[in-house]
Amino acid sequence: MAKVTALSFGHSGVPIFPQGRNTMVLVLTWAASAVDAISYLGLGHVFTANMTGNAVLLGVAIGQGQGLAALRSIIALAGFVVGVVLGAIILQKGPQQTDWPLAVTRAVLLEGIILGVFTIAWHRGARGGAMLYALITLSALAMGIQSAAIRHLKVPGIATTYITGTLTSLVAELTAWIYRFRSSPAADPSGQSAASDVTAHHDRGKRLQALVLIIYVLAALLSAFLQARHSRLVTLSPLMAVALVALNAIARHRHG
Repeated sequence: MAKVTALSFGHSGVPIFPQGRNTMVLVLTWAASAVDAISYLGLGHVFTANMTGNAVLLGVAIGQGQGLAALRSIIALAGFVVGVVLGAIILQKGPQQTDWPLAVTRAVLLEGIILGVFTIAWHRGARGGAMLYALITLSALAMGIQSAAIRHLKVPGIATTYITGTLTSLVAELTAWIYRFRSSPAADPSGQSAASDVTAHHDRGKRLQALVLIIYVLAALLSAFLQARHSRLVTLSPLMAVALVALNAIARHRHG
């Protein structure tokens, strides 16, 4: 499949993102951050995408004797693990032939369906008791599937459901780049082309990592803003993001 470098349209009329895969990864980052903000603010202070934070909340809840808080974190963790298993099963059924395999699209479609059910359940009103645990499970399932899909893409230094690894990769690579820049001797003219290609590749990687961090914060900010105003858009934001990625991926497959 040829790399898409400018805005084009598939046979279905769905726009294909510039730079294809990376743009879709950024949109999925938005979805993950929005889901985490929704779950933390609206589902009893639990993370359903960021399992590092959720593990900390679980330990704190157990340490303080808060049984219900610990149960919410345990359900989120279990739902996430099941989601990863489901995603891994889907992803095993297709070869890695392109930068966005068909199996990843199938996983994102399943994630979108689960987020659709989550959105419907959210807007039914009451979010206590069994419904609360169902919402936690659904959102954690969706994020587990997304995590498995992003892992399958093998984008260096990028994870959409947490940013600690992305931040570490970005800072470490920037530091290494500065060190090499200051300590390297004058470039050999015969090797300038290869060196410039490597530099351009690393620059694109750092830009993507920086954009992931920015989008993660912006999505959380907007979700908190919408949640505070009880806007119905708060759960539509991640659902629309995943739906857009799924539609665009389908268009890419048809276009290819």
